[in-house]
Amino acid sequence: MRKVSFIDTTLRDAHQSLWSTRMTTAMMLPVAPILDRLGFEAIDLVGGAVFDVCVRYLLEDPWERMRIMSRVITQTRLIVMTRGQSLFTFELFPDDVVELTAKRIAANGIRYTTPYDALNDIRNLEVPVRAAKAAGLYVAAGVVYTISPVHTDAYYTGKFRELLRLGVDAVFLKDPSGLLKPERVQTLIPVLRTAVGALPLQLHTHCLTGLGPICALEAIRLGVDTVHTATSVLAHGASQPPTEWVARNARRLGFEVSLNVDGLQPVADHFRYIAAREGKPLGRVAEYDPFHYEHQIPGGMISNLRSQLRDIGLEHRLDEILEESARVRRELGYPIMVSPFSQFVATQAALNVIQGERYATVPDEIRKYALGYYGQLPAPVDLDVLDRIVGREQPVTARPGELLAPALERVRRERGPFTSDDDLLLAVFYNPEQYLKLVNARPIKTDYPIGRTPLATLIKELAARGDIVSVKLIGKPPVPVA
Repeated sequence: MRKVSFIDTTLRDAHQSLWSTRMTTAMMLPVAPILDRLGFEAIDLVGGAVFDVCVRYLLEDPWERMRIMSRVITQTRLIVMTRGQSLFTFELFPDDVVELTAKRIAANGIRYTTPYDALNDIRNLEVPVRAAKAAGLYVAAGVVYTISPVHTDAYYTGKFRELLRLGVDAVFLKDPSGLLKPERVQTLIPVLRTAVGALPLQLHTHCLTGLGPICALEAIRLGVDTVHTATSVLAHGASQPPTEWVARNARRLGFEVSLNVDGLQPVADHFRYIAAREGKPLGRVAEYDPFHYEHQIPGGMISNLRSQLRDIGLEHRLDEILEESARVRRELGYPIMVSPFSQFVATQAALNVIQGERYATVPDEIRKYALGYYGQLPAPVDLDVLDRIVGREQPVTARPGELLAPALERVRRERGPFTSDDDLLLAVFYNPEQYLKLVNARPIKTDYPIGRTPLATLIKELAARGDIVSVKLIGKPPVPVA
């Protein structure tokens, strides 16, 4: 039987999905050497929301996180995921910024990158892939999965073939909303396997409807070489399938799995302790929800929307807004419900419901989407809606990056000098206040109150308590020898 590999998502997408991306570098470091020697193909570390949350909320320089972790994890390749031409945010960046970012990812100890485009416009991956390859990075490029009349097996086969022409090292199917069902896996994976030939084929799915684990196992059976999974305590729910379950069942099916599954136990114990100490949830198996396949909005985003509606006394209208989201998505040509388009669609739906008149207010992002500024639309926008959104403006057909003027020299001139290109890029991504706040918070704090033994952990916890001035240790009396 052929070999199946695993990519660990515990240090990036798992906590992004379950802990609102709040895992610090200090929380990762105690188990980093363990993960390094278990036999993963790669370990997912930074990308998308992680980069942004590091800067805005954790006040940890994401470039420094890359350096710290790459000094500890030396046997296994670390991954940085990018949103193609959008890199780590919702906006598109000029080509010169994308090219320098690839160089700095490599310079900071990363050897593997997983770019994708939220519209599956492969033009938005041309510069990211070329720059990453030039920087010596291994490139596994992704195509995002969704459900609609236009997102057929033939559509996905065509997109994967476009990726092959970019010269990528591997490809992956990205299912961010956990929409895959076993029966769709059975039709889609075989045609993708044929389309990519001998190139490694990966699957990245989530468990929002509880089907992620069985879909991962079925995909392995049908030809997927690598699956993205998380350590059990941070799996399930909005996260990925559990590594332990998928690996053991793949072995039972006769596949070769070189991963040391039993070695994950201390990693699971560590994050179970962290969750208890920090008041964060553990992964739980999600109930199957047919409504999810209509609105397709990720679970974490629904929680945020519910909270925002509660604040203005409109929580009772959540289902109405979710139903309107499905209608808006259909009218906009079936954008994929992944950041930023899930946010765009849900915002428009909320405005339609709350204001009582559909498209009375249209955010600028919706207008730019309809005009093609983010890339090629999956299907045409409904003509009546298009007229309300864009009026007489003409759509653009150029590759989005071509519409943006170079930015590096302008930022150097306006906000420099900078001590490094890492800081230059941070200044491109963030405003002066956010940038200076991060710079002033350096360096990253790498100590977490957990020791190698329970006693060492207790001592560190007690030392962190300001209300305790002394500790008395009472030894257990020796047992008399007869």
